Amino acid sequence: MLASCYRESLRLAAMHSVRTIAFPAISTGAYAYPLELATAIAIDSVRQFVETGADLEEIIFCCYSGEDFSTYKRALRRAGLAE
Repeated sequence: MLASCYRESLRLAAMHSVRTIAFPAISTGAYAYPLELATAIAIDSVRQFVETGADLEEIIFCCYSGEDFSTYKRALRRAGLAE
């Protein structure tokens, strides 16, 4: 369901010619979804969408805490999307 949330949000953004979209760490707060797993799903979903040739200029992962930021940074490095 989490991957579907990202896919559908990105699909709607592209459909409405949105140029920039930002995502928080969806489901990791009140729903207590594990941060590492949620991060991997977010990055994989966005990567798959971008590979389709979608025309978004910027996709932002908003991080509420230092832990969120570190987790996303590590995951993006592992995915080869950050230095």
